[in-house]
Amino acid sequence: MKKMKSILLFFTTLLLFLLVACSEDSNKSSDDAEKKDDDAAASEEVVIKLGAQNDNTPATQALIDAFNESQDKYTVEWDPLTNDSAQMHDQLLNSLTSGSSEYDVISMDVVWAGEFAGAGFLEPIDVHMNKAGLNKELFNAGSMDSGNYKGKQYTLPFFPDVGLLYFRSDIVDEADAAKLESGDYTYEDLYAMAEKYTGKADTKYGFLYQSKQYEGLTVNVTEFSNSFGDVAAGLEQMHQFTTASFSPKDLLNFTEGETHTNFEQGNAVFARNWPYQFGRISGEEDGVTISTDQVGIAPLPNGGSVGGWLLGINKNSEHVEGAWEFIQFAAGEKGQTIMATEGGYLPGYNALLEDSAVQDSNVMLTFPGFQKALANAIARPVSPEYNKVSDTIQVEAHKYLSSGEGLEEVTAAIKEAIAE
Repeated sequence: MKKMKSILLFFTTLLLFLLVACSEDSNKSSDDAEKKDDDAAASEEVVIKLGAQNDNTPATQALIDAFNESQDKYTVEWDPLTNDSAQMHDQLLNSLTSGSSEYDVISMDVVWAGEFAGAGFLEPIDVHMNKAGLNKELFNAGSMDSGNYKGKQYTLPFFPDVGLLYFRSDIVDEADAAKLESGDYTYEDLYAMAEKYTGKADTKYGFLYQSKQYEGLTVNVTEFSNSFGDVAAGLEQMHQFTTASFSPKDLLNFTEGETHTNFEQGNAVFARNWPYQFGRISGEEDGVTISTDQVGIAPLPNGGSVGGWLLGINKNSEHVEGAWEFIQFAAGEKGQTIMATEGGYLPGYNALLEDSAVQDSNVMLTFPGFQKALANAIARPVSPEYNKVSDTIQVEAHKYLSSGEGLEEVTAAIKEAIAE
């Protein structure tokens, strides 16, 4: 009997041992499988979606390729959007309003940043910048101000644009040219020079700028008023130019097109316009009768309004860290070098203004006056309701410029719109 009990105890113990061993093997296999899944997930590259306008140059794709090759954690995929600014704005707005995460990084016109930030669509990047040791002074000033809303930074420059003063270097004497290129002059000085030189070399006009009731007028009011630091003085100065004997009678209908046409055909001594005008002259576009060796470039007295594009992070992005890594690369030295040399875009990273390879890609960057203008760009109003603010500025400014009356009321209306 005792022998039978011993045999039963042996087999019971053996069975329990086998059950425990099988359980441990099963758990080990499960743990190994989970670990393999985790390792596989960790090794998969995270896809970062970029929503940016189409690019007729190879620059944007070259930028993306360089970033993707620079590390093995993230892969940027680009969804080329329309080049129609209004349509692109609406497309992005619809996506962001719906709370979609289809784009991690978005490209924005400088005047959209306040709107998108105010609506809560963008991720602030101040903490990321601090961790990366980046400060605002490294980048184009106007671009950075355009992406700063209520003290928080939301964007870095993709590629800037800036308002410039063009002048006839074959007409303006060396002393005045040097003064203009230094930026150390006022609109009063410019007025005096316009009076002094109009008529030379068969010129008809002294100074041309955009004063039709459209976005270009908001840009010019920003410049004349020194970023709305003195609205009344800026408007008064604009009215003096509007009514000057050296101005065309229809100046209040001038946009960029009328400005560049008259300057390119040798009709004006001075003109305020964007960098593209130099490209038209150097490319000898139809109707151009002057050459680049007759053209000088200077910063505007209070700085030129910034244009161009910014990069920001979608607040609903599921890959904020990856989105930041791409933006930091794109706006930094390597990314901006690619954009400048591959696409001819102006660099938003200030150190590149002195880079020989970047300068070779755009002869304007060799002009001291242009470098100073780009480094000292100013921002239009940053507002969550920018279109409404700009409309008010346009309507009120044009009303005053057309009549010369109601300066106090117009100034008050503009200040109120900016303050909202």
